[in-house]
Amino acid sequence: MPETVRGIGERLRQARVRAGISPAEAGAKLKMPTHVIEALEREDWSRIGAPVFVRGHLRSYAKLLGLPADAIAANVAVPAPKAAELVPRTYTPRMQRVVEQTGRRLVYVLITATIAVPVWLATRSHLDGSANDAVPLDGAASLTLPQPATATTADTGTASARVQPEPLVASIAPMPQRPQATTAASDLTVSFSGESWVRVTAADGSVIEQALVQPGQQRVFKAGQLGQAVLGNAQAIAVQYQGRPVDLTPYIRANVARFTVSSDGSLQPVDR
Repeated sequence: MPETVRGIGERLRQARVRAGISPAEAGAKLKMPTHVIEALEREDWSRIGAPVFVRGHLRSYAKLLGLPADAIAANVAVPAPKAAELVPRTYTPRMQRVVEQTGRRLVYVLITATIAVPVWLATRSHLDGSANDAVPLDGAASLTLPQPATATTADTGTASARVQPEPLVASIAPMPQRPQATTAASDLTVSFSGESWVRVTAADGSVIEQALVQPGQQRVFKAGQLGQAVLGNAQAIAVQYQGRPVDLTPYIRANVARFTVSSDGSLQPVDR
């Protein structure tokens, strides 16, 4: 620990005693658990967590006690936590993936053929059977009826009366329809505009990610994948669910957002 910050925990404790407040009262004012206040005064940084959490808590506690918060938080040397090793939960052999993809494509081809071939055959037979009798709709006005070749002037009126126009047939063949694509449910997206330490666990309690995330990065979680999240530096985090922004204010304490995700994707505060 640097010489400039040696004994910072004792300095915080003495300032609290001079202010006449207990650790529980200080925690209530800062909305921090009492064990966090006690860990700060003992300089037990490992009890608090990542460096970003330690500096955030120190800054808030120092401001409450009237100490130079920025100088204290900037000079504290806190060892960075070891990044958690992510182990894949399931493994699918490459040959199995190829077989599954080929099977899905064959099913699509069979469904398309089942719909398209009968329609094409019906349309073709209809067109072949009525090709000689069908004429364009816009050509009906120019259709000339045949006249007898040897009709006399006297019989012209009688022959015209006997000749009837042939019926016109208009053919409109139905076109096969493409299957409508279904829209998948939107994911839960977490965007980081500042450095933040995150701990994300699944519904069964297993750790999905525990690391220090850099600005500009983003995390996307599928429906039902995320169980509980703890996000440091909450002011630099934006959460979206189904494309709509989520207000993190109800879940933030001491600039740390804590929430659980229910089965329908809604956020709920963590019971502490």
